[in-house]
Amino acid sequence: MRIRILGCSGGIGAGSRTSALLIDHDVLIDAGTGIGDLALHDLKSIRHVFLTHAHLDHIAGLPMLVDSVFEPDFDVPLTVYAREETLSAIQAHLFNDVIWPDFAKLPSSENPMLRYHVCSPGDTVSIDHREFYAVDVMHSVPSLGYTVQNSGGVFAVSGDTRTNETLWPVLNAYEDLRVLVIEVSFPDEMETLATEAGHYCPKTLTRDLERLRHSPAIWLTGMKPGEESRILAQVVSAAPDKNIQMLSRGTILTV
Repeated sequence: MRIRILGCSGGIGAGSRTSALLIDHDVLIDAGTGIGDLALHDLKSIRHVFLTHAHLDHIAGLPMLVDSVFEPDFDVPLTVYAREETLSAIQAHLFNDVIWPDFAKLPSSENPMLRYHVCSPGDTVSIDHREFYAVDVMHSVPSLGYTVQNSGGVFAVSGDTRTNETLWPVLNAYEDLRVLVIEVSFPDEMETLATEAGHYCPKTLTRDLERLRHSPAIWLTGMKPGEESRILAQVVSAAPDKNIQMLSRGTILTV
């Protein structure tokens, strides 16, 4: 399984792209601004999009993706998987024939190219050789993290979250957790804001990392632009025994 990091920043700016991870050639986890760097033939290979939640930095590229891959005589539809609340939000506020066309009715309501699949916490979706498992996490809106398992092991992504009681038991249940991508948005000096906004800061993240019974490669994502070096230094200082690195656009992970 090949995971290509298209975007991993908590905002935009020169060189920064927001959350989007390409699994092999056909599956996205989140559809932030990072997908805009893909070539058209790569975009047209995507047929599954798993959304962690409905915040703009995680869905901003989705309308343009659907528009780019739309074909009236399509063979395989594009399916978006997310919590019911997330799907309701993007239907009401994005694909509403005002902000963007409702592609769930095109080319016809009977046979649309864009499909929605409710993915609730605890659900598993099998796509070819990979199993996607949805994990409840604690953010300011209903959100999911995901684990992705194949014969090589397990890759996990937290989505946006603060301290929670649901992610860690799921991760600990796997014997072959290889890679964990986890968000940490604000430095410790902004801990109150981080918690109120439903995000980790280094102090709260490293406290939760002590619950992890495995030693996967840990990659940090979602940092606010301009704060990356300070956040990374604080995390590494607080958890010197962990294999911690910072994600960057273009990183390739393999499981």
